[in-house]
Amino acid sequence: MDTAPDPPMWTVADAPRRLPVLGHSVPLRRAPLEFLSSLSERGDLVRLRLGGKDIHLACHHELVDRILKDPRTFDWGGPFYEKTQLLMGNSLGNCPYRDHRRQRRLVQPSFRLDRIASYAPVMRRELDAELRSWRPGGVVEVNDALHAVTARVGAKVLLSTDIAGEAIDRILHCLPVVMEGMYQRVVTPWGWLYRLPTPGNRRFEAARVRLREVVDDIIRRYRASGVDHGDLMSGLLQSRDERTGDALTDTEVHDMVMNFLTAATETTATALCWALYLLAEHPDREARLHDETDRLVGDRPLDHDDLPALDYTHRVITEVLRLYPPGWMVTRVVTEETELAGQRLPVGSLVMYSTYALHRNPRLFAEPERFDPDRWLPERARQVPRGAMIPFGAGSRKCIGDTFAMMETVLSLATIAARWRLRLVPGTRVRPEPRALVAMGRLPMVTEPRQPGSR
Repeated sequence: MDTAPDPPMWTVADAPRRLPVLGHSVPLRRAPLEFLSSLSERGDLVRLRLGGKDIHLACHHELVDRILKDPRTFDWGGPFYEKTQLLMGNSLGNCPYRDHRRQRRLVQPSFRLDRIASYAPVMRRELDAELRSWRPGGVVEVNDALHAVTARVGAKVLLSTDIAGEAIDRILHCLPVVMEGMYQRVVTPWGWLYRLPTPGNRRFEAARVRLREVVDDIIRRYRASGVDHGDLMSGLLQSRDERTGDALTDTEVHDMVMNFLTAATETTATALCWALYLLAEHPDREARLHDETDRLVGDRPLDHDDLPALDYTHRVITEVLRLYPPGWMVTRVVTEETELAGQRLPVGSLVMYSTYALHRNPRLFAEPERFDPDRWLPERARQVPRGAMIPFGAGSRKCIGDTFAMMETVLSLATIAARWRLRLVPGTRVRPEPRALVAMGRLPMVTEPRQPGSR
């Protein structure tokens, strides 16, 4: 007679290095990536203390999968998402379960595959303009350059009409200030500290206000024109719920725009920077990428239809997203009493998982610190457990822009690799800097022009 399998024998533990009053805020502030990655050795579910509250960190991929697949019970919330509301309000990326289904239905048409494909020429034009400014043997600050490119791409995908240079400059100046301020408010969650009139607090608030003013002005101009420009902004303003005829309010459109600009700028640029750095550190992987681009690209411009043929480029980006995923720390709030790993969690409990730690768990990935694009060959990728690789999340709340991000990142990397070889400036030190994403500091690289087939 068949019997049901035994339930998993979960291990539950407390995180080390807890201090009175401060809890675990010190290791989370000083070395959060290393600290969170170390906790899987303690147990499948690990308790931390932050901001006067207990947080349960899910270290096992099956527990993470359960959290992601049950967004009603494990709803958007916690210290990280409370702080992102300062920038993105109640947008699709951080709204609660009760609002998400409606917003998703309204926004989904703007991210159809055919619409995403139409954005490829915008990406190509902005990247081409940047690459034409490079000179043989010159030094390019790649991090700044690619963030500027992806910000312009995001702005022109959002708006088919040109945005004044001043508006883009304000976005480029304000966005990193606000992102840094939000991160600091997560790892040191003492509200009174951020009400003090310190220079950092004033810079944060001024940048947040300027961003809001720019976006609100754009929405007013589009509403007044009443013209469908075929861009993302027009799609958001004209979208209607087929069931109710409901539309997005100006506030909702504003929040969606900030969500999109943040993700479109930071996610793509950061992934490209890590890819170029890792390829420079691994010439054999770089040579394989050049082989693929020489064979398929040559001197012609790339388009959406080229994506299926850029197999190795896609594997490089996938491996980069494993090593340096966008959402390295994610929090959820429990909305009804439940259990996780055998632990009772009352309403209001906080749970958390770290994509960065999950992707580097040696029980899930062989040699997890190794940059190995071939681990995503079909026969090897099948060995990765379900739920172990989640750079864009999973379930009904998986990032709506994941296809857009992959298209832009793969096409951009292939375009750069077809024309230039980038070398690290001697003495450059690069290390992960956990912000909203796993970012890096300055990345100066020497530009060497390539011809197809060159080495």
